[in-house]
Amino acid sequence: MAGHSKWKNIMHRKGAQDAKRAKQFQKLSRQIYVAAKQGDKDPDTNPNLRLAIDKARAFDMPKDNIERAVKKAAGDLDGQDFFEIVYEGYAPNGVAVMVNCLSDNRNRTAANVRAAFNKHDGNMGENGSVSYLFDRKGLLIISREMHDFSEEEIMMSALEGGAEDIEVNEDSFEVTTESEAFDSVKKALTNLGATFTTSEITMVPQTYIKLEREDAEKVLDLIDVLEDDDDAQVVYHNLDSASLD
Repeated sequence: MAGHSKWKNIMHRKGAQDAKRAKQFQKLSRQIYVAAKQGDKDPDTNPNLRLAIDKARAFDMPKDNIERAVKKAAGDLDGQDFFEIVYEGYAPNGVAVMVNCLSDNRNRTAANVRAAFNKHDGNMGENGSVSYLFDRKGLLIISREMHDFSEEEIMMSALEGGAEDIEVNEDSFEVTTESEAFDSVKKALTNLGATFTTSEITMVPQTYIKLEREDAEKVLDLIDVLEDDDDAQVVYHNLDSASLD
């Protein structure tokens, strides 16, 4: 019986992982679809599409899924149409939160996001209520375990491409760029031979809020619920990760 119970637990965990993976693929497909819909269907001439496809590949998304999303945007396949919406608000203790969504039903998405804020003692705000606290930046993270580059090599290549800042950590190099310089910095580092564990345009907080652990966990409860929503693509916030140390 113990063995049977262990097997059931393993299968339950695998099922949960598979469901999470399927949900992530769904979100990535939407990103590819919207990027292709709004621009050229060729990733070589559409930076947003190239970025979405690179992100999907980093999650080991099957090639067929990627191609299906592009074909759908080109009108070769029937399907729902999605549009981008950004919701803003505050989590408990004044932590700023931005929720980037892709949705085919604005009313459903707004209701879900508002319910999440209300249930977890947050407040949903108007457009612009917290976005001014973030800057749009390019972020490239290179694992030091996977490369033997010196700090000087990374810095020289990144600065040559127009990087804004380079943070050297024990296990990684984190390169920050202006969003306009993202492609040139990535190309310079790729020419060096670098591969990336993270390669994206993101929203970087201008300042971070540090909380006691108990308060920080309440904020994370809200963020987890928002991230789990099918329409939410990414949730940005300015909670200091040191709050959980």
